[in-house]
Amino acid sequence: MTAGRTGPLLSQLSRRSILKGGAGLAASAAAGSLWMPRPARAAPKKGGDFKLGIASGSTTDSLDPGTYADNYMQSVGHALHNFLTEVTNTGELQGELAESWEASPDARTWTFKIRKGVEFHDGKSLTPADVVASMEHHRGEGSTSAATSLLDPVTEVKADGDVVVFTLAAGNADFPYLVSDYHLAILPASDGKVDPTSGVGCGAYKLKSFEPGVRTLVEKNGSYWKSDRGWFDTVEFLVIADVVARTNALATGEIHAMNRIDLKTVSLLERNKALEIYSVNGGQHYTLPMNTQAAPFDDNNVRMALKFAIDRQVMLDTLLRGYGEIGNDQPITAGYKFFNAELQQRGYDPDKAKFHLRQAGLDSLKVDLSASDAAFAGAVDAAVLFKEQAAKAGIEINVVREPADGYWDSVWLKKPFCMSYWGGKPTADWALTIGYAKDAAWNDTHWDNERFNTLLVAARAELDEARRTEMYAEMQTLLNEDGGVILPVFANYNGAISTIIGHDTLASNWDLDGLRAAERWWFAS
Repeated sequence: MTAGRTGPLLSQLSRRSILKGGAGLAASAAAGSLWMPRPARAAPKKGGDFKLGIASGSTTDSLDPGTYADNYMQSVGHALHNFLTEVTNTGELQGELAESWEASPDARTWTFKIRKGVEFHDGKSLTPADVVASMEHHRGEGSTSAATSLLDPVTEVKADGDVVVFTLAAGNADFPYLVSDYHLAILPASDGKVDPTSGVGCGAYKLKSFEPGVRTLVEKNGSYWKSDRGWFDTVEFLVIADVVARTNALATGEIHAMNRIDLKTVSLLERNKALEIYSVNGGQHYTLPMNTQAAPFDDNNVRMALKFAIDRQVMLDTLLRGYGEIGNDQPITAGYKFFNAELQQRGYDPDKAKFHLRQAGLDSLKVDLSASDAAFAGAVDAAVLFKEQAAKAGIEINVVREPADGYWDSVWLKKPFCMSYWGGKPTADWALTIGYAKDAAWNDTHWDNERFNTLLVAARAELDEARRTEMYAEMQTLLNEDGGVILPVFANYNGAISTIIGHDTLASNWDLDGLRAAERWWFAS
């Protein structure tokens, strides 16, 4: 079993190293070792056609990076594109298309030096103007990009010689992490605009064919600037939503790796000597978002009743077979620098659930819960289990089984109560901003807490560590006590890889080696 590093990353780096572009970044680049692979189990070799089976995907998927919503498009995006910064497989932040960066003393102005000698797939050379246009795609008026909330604090982005300068409304010491987000791919620009659906990038692979929610084929980019990445001749990303079909495809050699193994049958996979099972703790969490603007979830007593009506320990033991941790209705774990260790763990308590129902003026409650395994492996089973648990509190949950295809477009953010999941984010600010800020495109609970929103902006710019810690602690408490999310468990990233595939330490910031399996892995035999 491959063990990944536990928890988010900011606590592992000093503020100074982030502000100045990474403690070892400049030295590594000067020595020519920035992309040197760490010791691996087998020496990398070029060639071969790699096939990856992915659990999620939809026929409504788009090549526009601003729309990426699942591991299928996120993985395709990392094969096609590069970003300003990259979270490495060992949890460090380093430059990708940015050679280095510096911040003003108040962390309001960030200057990124753009790498030279990089070509897009169409032959165009990368320039700072491409970076500006790529960012404006997510900031422009009427933009529907999910990254809009991340860039909302940016008041201006401009090119100045070989650098790009971001000006923020307030200081943000975490900003270099944000520009590693999988939506913020750097695309070629023409007349100050990008074509977000062209599939043209400067990543390790060029797009050959794209079938939304079915299959994407990419081929090696012979002019890729990283000499020790992009080993395969081709990579085929296959959407195989059914876990049994996915497992059979791996066992028969039709694919070389898969994510989201079935933990109920993991022992059978472990017996197969031709496979390696991985389980990486990276802050991924399973959630049940309630739309706080829609009845009955607009009453916090109803939300609290449902939070007390779920048995988290049983969910961990039954759903995850122990491959994770119990959640507490907010996304910050002990791995974060600003984790609130004083926040009391909520447990299963039908009597307290009944109390909150009475406070809401109800003797009982009936709600629909939309579920599909497109949300996460075992989501339907989890919904049925929750139904049984909630019944003891006088809550009747009608589990609505939704089709997997189109789930993220027709159910999530649309239905008032559903199953969902989030990948772990490198910083507390990122996790709280993208999912819970008032105007965040992916605020799937539609939560609007004035105190929370005020603290979120203030904490970003706060330079006093003690004060910042207090702010994040209060935000976690507010989310726990007033928020619209039920977060029962943190789930490891679990998958399986053929032993003929070589890889280094697997990253923990996202599944599938930080979504970079195509770029980082190789055929070992």
